[in-house]
Amino acid sequence: MTPSFTIAELISLTGAKSVEGVFTGLITGIAALDEATPADLTFLGNLKYAASVAASKAGVILVPATFEAKPASGQAFLRVDNPSYALALLCSVLESRLWPRPSPGVHASAIVAPTAKIHAAAYVGPLCIIGDGAVISSGAVLEARCHVGAQASIGPDCWLKPGVVVGDYCILGARCRIQSGAVIGSDGFGYEPVNGEIHRIPQIGNVVLEDDVEIGANSTLDRARFSKTVVGRGTKIDNLVQIAHNVRIGRQCLITAQVGIAGSTTLGDHCVLGGQSGVAGHLTLGDRVKLGAQTGLFEDVPADGFMNGTPAVPFGLERRLVVLSRRLPDLFKKVDSLAASLDSAKR
Repeated sequence: MTPSFTIAELISLTGAKSVEGVFTGLITGIAALDEATPADLTFLGNLKYAASVAASKAGVILVPATFEAKPASGQAFLRVDNPSYALALLCSVLESRLWPRPSPGVHASAIVAPTAKIHAAAYVGPLCIIGDGAVISSGAVLEARCHVGAQASIGPDCWLKPGVVVGDYCILGARCRIQSGAVIGSDGFGYEPVNGEIHRIPQIGNVVLEDDVEIGANSTLDRARFSKTVVGRGTKIDNLVQIAHNVRIGRQCLITAQVGIAGSTTLGDHCVLGGQSGVAGHLTLGDRVKLGAQTGLFEDVPADGFMNGTPAVPFGLERRLVVLSRRLPDLFKKVDSLAASLDSAKR
């Protein structure tokens, strides 16, 4: 299947404010500025690539409304407020065509407990397992080999990709999207050393995902020791992320790949955690806190803080420390030279 779009469809789907130039063919692909062919659409999402627009062979280019260049012959510019977002709107339509929602129903190979409740407008794919008392709401899609535990709840229009596990008693709000291999509700890492032996602490809480949460492939969210682990509305979590028990993440946060958050830590709304950053347990991060990639955080951060490095310090200070550290070899040479001069003077 090769979806195609006319210029009129592209204008409508992207919300273009104006069109400049003439393109009369069909757009059948999306490509980078320097790789596009006349049948492709491309976009200028970052002005540092502005010089590449003139050389692009794309049939249609999404450009900022204020972009000053002119299209080539046979090429059209669609002027939009935000080319990246306009492209996302188009890709949303493409996604629905390439991966259409399956027709409702329960595959014959699925195993469904007699007490489970599956809405007539939901889809349960091959080899899925639905536990006792679980609820699968209207419009939910469970692709092959998903496991939904006892008393778990999958909200309206959720989409679980193949191999997702949602543990017992865990709750997903509406429109959550969970990628393959993710585990929602694994046991929290709870143990207590007593008399030289390490004893397991039962983890009897659950995980709650609010509406519009997305979880990347092979990420794990541990159930709470008691009460609940919570991910707030609209938060997006990347691949290979570990969220420990009793963590509470606010609304509209971005948690990128290989982040680890230890138990009982709380994040405010609109926080951004860079790749491979690690957050110690029992901390509080205020609203809009940012952590740079590979940051190691061991203390609370107030709202609007931007931390970097390990151990974490404010971003501006950390950048200055990096610059100064590169001058250390020369500094030591100067110190050695001064020391040698002093020794010579003493003689």
